[in-house]
Amino acid sequence: MYTSNGENYYVVDAHIALWDGRPENQRNIHGKQFIDCFYDYHRNLSPESEVWSYEEYLYYGGDRLMKDLFEDGYVDHAVFQPAYLGEFYRTGFGQTEEAFALASKHPDKLTYNHCFDPRNGEAGLDQLRADAERFHLKGVKLYTAEWHGDSRGWRLDDPWSYRYLEACRELGVTNIHIHKGPTIRPLDRDAFDVADIDHVATDFTDLNFVVEHVGLPRLEDFCWIATQEPNVHGGLAVAMPFIHTRPRYFAQIIGELLYWIGEDRIQFSSDYALWTPKWLVESFVDFEIPADLTEYAPLTTAQKKKILGLNAAKMYDLDVPAELRLPDADETATGPRGADELVGA
Repeated sequence: MYTSNGENYYVVDAHIALWDGRPENQRNIHGKQFIDCFYDYHRNLSPESEVWSYEEYLYYGGDRLMKDLFEDGYVDHAVFQPAYLGEFYRTGFGQTEEAFALASKHPDKLTYNHCFDPRNGEAGLDQLRADAERFHLKGVKLYTAEWHGDSRGWRLDDPWSYRYLEACRELGVTNIHIHKGPTIRPLDRDAFDVADIDHVATDFTDLNFVVEHVGLPRLEDFCWIATQEPNVHGGLAVAMPFIHTRPRYFAQIIGELLYWIGEDRIQFSSDYALWTPKWLVESFVDFEIPADLTEYAPLTTAQKKKILGLNAAKMYDLDVPAELRLPDADETATGPRGADELVGA
């Protein structure tokens, strides 16, 4: 919980990872390219006081994760969203066994989501069913630009993807998180395009589709899709650190999201260990839309509470203390928010 100016905030970090980018786990040059690109994002968008050394960034382990999130970072609960990247890393990038063991040890603090790849066909479907049972899955994290043999990406609206989503529906895995954001070397930028979200959100209305990184750099495309599909949500991973390096740009991102999809479908995430949550939570609670950006309504405390944790808590059925709750929202609205919401404009 975070407290500021007499207000208490329940915090859910909805996108974290426990990775191993060390040389001994790198399968080829692409493994080094990937972790180096990750580190560049971390170094270039973090406050100087929050920059890690390259060596500790390669692998930080569960003890540091617990300290950075739950002792120092104000986080009440966090959700693992792993990237496998088996073509680049010998044991995968996201460390399944270590992350799941940590979540099993701290079920009050951690939820483990897993991944699937529809290019694995029938064997992959069997694996998904086994994983759902073993990990007690409520969600999955999908990486549509991941390499697989000669393939350098896949689409959510592919026929095999539909079979996996149908299996998720049957298994009760209702939260589908998809990386739809900036590319990471050497992955292909266009393989993260958001257009396929439109198809699956329409055809699987009983699933939640959380577009991680809110489609950046395709924010406008994402907003036009999400505003008409009430089961599409936006994850703020990667968008959050611009609150430090480009606050006006962040104001435009959050302003557009609030205009198009509203405060009930936006989720905070640090993208740990790209960034640590402490400074992001503090900065977001203190953040105000610049007064001269008059087309955006001011950020309210209630909106910040929803975004920082209550939205993700609702999606994952987390037990939020009564004193930290807000009244439930009405049915999720579609369509842009009108000028009548520009309080004081």
